[in-house]
Amino acid sequence: MPLMDHLGELRRRLTIIVVSVLATTLVVYFATPTLIDILMDAIRNALPKGTELTVLTALGGFVIRFKVALFFGAIVCTPIIVWEIMGFILPALKEKERRWVVPTVGAMIALFFIGMIFCYFIILPAMFGWLVDQTTAFASATANAEDYLDIMLLTEVAFGVMFQLPLVIFYLSVLHVVPYATFRGNWRYVYVILLTLCGVFTPDGSPVTMFLMYLPMLLLYEISLAVARRVITQRDGKAALKWTREDYEEHAFTDED
Repeated sequence: MPLMDHLGELRRRLTIIVVSVLATTLVVYFATPTLIDILMDAIRNALPKGTELTVLTALGGFVIRFKVALFFGAIVCTPIIVWEIMGFILPALKEKERRWVVPTVGAMIALFFIGMIFCYFIILPAMFGWLVDQTTAFASATANAEDYLDIMLLTEVAFGVMFQLPLVIFYLSVLHVVPYATFRGNWRYVYVILLTLCGVFTPDGSPVTMFLMYLPMLLLYEISLAVARRVITQRDGKAALKWTREDYEEHAFTDED
């Protein structure tokens, strides 16, 4: 299609996504008290007994409910968002490329939700337990609803994003953008980079949350390298573990000839 037709198609699909998310957000808004209660279940045992959420401003309640509704509205609309994005991208890809895109998108969604589930059941209780302990050591803790829920939602999103790491490492290795041998040989530097990223993506800035994020990142990194190694050796042979992108393209061109 001509450029303007592509832009029109993109605008149409983005409009569908935005309208769908906003419409779902409006519906979900009425269920936010229940959803907030579910979110609080993750940290209830970490709070002092009898602790209730507190709203300190007149608009606070509405703003909090809208944020929570938008968060869950986007989750509910995930199939629509993915469908529209894929509908725009797939026609431009070759059949061979499509075989990679579909499972990759599926893996991205699965890893994102796995990261959020891991955060809900493991990270949030430990994180708030540690944070509340720092306060109760010298003062009484008041559960500011906006503060608590903002941190919880940001942490959920952060873990969903960080759990995309295996896909990034896998494709960088398999496509030889970064040789597998480079990842394996420079593991010390990678570990430091991962620790830095965990510090950046930790919304509450606590060392407990940072290390609780860091440990699964290390595990996911090693798993992704193990899978990449298996794919590379089966497809191109063991020598390909040291290939650069230029080596890969050269062998691919030779194979086509």
